[in-house]
Amino acid sequence: MNKISKLLCIAALAGPLAVPAMAQYAQGPPPPPVAEAPGPVPYAGAVWQPGYHRWINGAYVWVPGHYVRPRRPGAVWVPGHWKQTPRGWVWRPGHWRY
Repeated sequence: MNKISKLLCIAALAGPLAVPAMAQYAQGPPPPPVAEAPGPVPYAGAVWQPGYHRWINGAYVWVPGHYVRPRRPGAVWVPGHWKQTPRGWVWRPGHWRY
C-alpha cells in the first residue's frame, strides 16, 4: 500500500472520531444497571468496561459490558454515567485515566 493510500485510510478511520458526538437528552432517568457477571479475564491486563444504558430512538437500551485492552500500561477505566441537566438526562461517556 502506498503512502497516500495509508493516509487516506487513517483519515477515513479517524474522521468520525475527531468530531464530537452531539448530546442526546432523555426525558426520564435511566433504569437501574443490569447485573453482569464478567467471565474470566481473557488475557493478561484486560480491563472490564461495565455495561450501560444507551438512549436510542426514544428508549433506553442496555449495552453489555466487555473486556478491553488499556491504551497504556497502568491506565484506569472511569465508567460513564448519566447526569441530570435542565434539558434532561445526558450520557457522559467513560474514559481512560492515566
